[in-house]
Amino acid sequence: MQRFLIFAANCAVLVLLLIGLPAITHSQVGYWQLSSDSTGWQLLFWGLVVAAAGNGLAALALLKERKGRMLCWSWAAVFGGLLLACYGYRHGYFNFNWLKQALEWMQNHL
Repeated sequence: MQRFLIFAANCAVLVLLLIGLPAITHSQVGYWQLSSDSTGWQLLFWGLVVAAAGNGLAALALLKERKGRMLCWSWAAVFGGLLLACYGYRHGYFNFNWLKQALEWMQNHL
């Protein structure tokens, strides 16, 4: 039961951060964006930091059984990986121009 609660809580946080947060911070009327793009990135960044740190803290201090701790460490790694991916994308270390070009090619040729 404890592992199910860990899994459910982390899935809820993940959905909230990746779907709910951009929906809340993205205000757009037509082609005009009304909200700040940097605010959404900062909220996402710090949300991932809090989620990773919370899972690490739970694994270190709160949980006694090995399976629960391993599950928390794996969720901390997931949130840490997402944090690194967001940081790299935001600072231009990688991009998705290849995907954009492939989709535009498909749209023009199919």
